Amino acid sequence: MTTYGSFPGTRPRRLRTTPVMRRMVAETRLHPADLILPAFVREGITEPVGIEAMPGVYQHTRDSLKKAAVDAVTAGVSGIMLFGVPEESKKDALGTPGTDPDGILQVALRDVRAEVGDDLLVMSDVCLDETIDHGHCGVLDDRGRVDNDATLERYAEMAQVQADAGAHVVGPSGMMDGQIGVIRDALDQAGHEDVAILAYTAKYSSAFYGPFREAVGSSLKGDRKTYQQDPANSRESLRELALDLEEGADMVMVKPAGPYLDVLARISDASDVPVAAYQISGEYSMIEAAAQRGWIDRDKAIMESLTGIKRAGANMILTYWATEVARQL
Repeated sequence: MTTYGSFPGTRPRRLRTTPVMRRMVAETRLHPADLILPAFVREGITEPVGIEAMPGVYQHTRDSLKKAAVDAVTAGVSGIMLFGVPEESKKDALGTPGTDPDGILQVALRDVRAEVGDDLLVMSDVCLDETIDHGHCGVLDDRGRVDNDATLERYAEMAQVQADAGAHVVGPSGMMDGQIGVIRDALDQAGHEDVAILAYTAKYSSAFYGPFREAVGSSLKGDRKTYQQDPANSRESLRELALDLEEGADMVMVKPAGPYLDVLARISDASDVPVAAYQISGEYSMIEAAAQRGWIDRDKAIMESLTGIKRAGANMILTYWATEVARQL
């Protein structure tokens, strides 16, 4: 410790004295442009339906989704990631609503693009779990296992119809080996060279997805441990990163965000493309539930959680608070 006539001589607290001082020397800053709003649109409803496990989040109608998109634009949010929830009777073993041009997700993509044009990046989830009758992220083989290569064919079709419907960005989230390369080829062959791919590079098999299952009306029984990443592993994420970049990913993602900040930091350090992190349903619901009980300060906890994700290396954050936080910023 350096001393010059008094102790202590070095006082870091001098840079914490006032709000303006703290703001000036802040190493990490959140901005509305960092944020992406995940949103659910459900077929066959006439009013938005509240998601019990995610207070304040809704399954949208087509009309309320368009309003949510406009609100996001007004707040300065960069993107909206759409998840479609088809009628239960339309689900089948192939996830047909996911490749039907008139499936709910494709219809919603056209709605939102018509409403906001290029003022908001319209993004779409490329995965079969919302549309398939068994709830897994891919088609099953005759032994009941997720068939990686057969699923890739479905993903290629999904990406094409989503791009046809107006998606600026497609987000393959199923963690199938080779999915980025297959989708890139399919998009290019369909004349969608400008549609970007946001790769779910490190998507962990997490207990924090629970509320999301309600949000998308999931039919899943069991788990996804054979294809989503093991929470015990970190180096594995760098292997996934190398493969996704080699196959043509334009952006990469870590999901969940909060429990995997170490992985996010490693991915950020190693990646030469923008890095996203998804603050998932369980992360959202824990803060909302604790705040409802008066155990934490809701607004401060939200900002602290997002700042931590940004500090760990995320260029973009998918969060259900995107529009609310963007307005505050």
